[in-house]
Amino acid sequence: SHPDKSGLVAGSSPVSRSSMTFSVYILRSERFDRYYIGQTNNLKLRVEIHNSPKAKWTKRYQPWVLTYIEEFESRSSAVRRERYLKSLKNISKFLKEIETNRSQIG
Repeated sequence: SHPDKSGLVAGSSPVSRSSMTFSVYILRSERFDRYYIGQTNNLKLRVEIHNSPKAKWTKRYQPWVLTYIEEFESRSSAVRRERYLKSLKNISKFLKEIETNRSQIG
């Protein structure tokens, strides 16, 4: 743990997002009905790269749409969550369950 990360607070407003926040994200290729799960500390740039000619593995399934985001205070936490999501057999089922839970709450 680095001392410069101690000021981060879980659940802080996205407007005041620190560069020390790590995001786990799910992209969806609607054209091919495929998903991509990744983690980064610069979500906007990462999504732009996935949709650019620079993309290597994700290029053929473009365009990608950002479908889901979770934020973490450390890269190690984000990597653990990314691995868990990648281990799920059916990511679309996971996303449907999240959506169902949100609609029941609000």
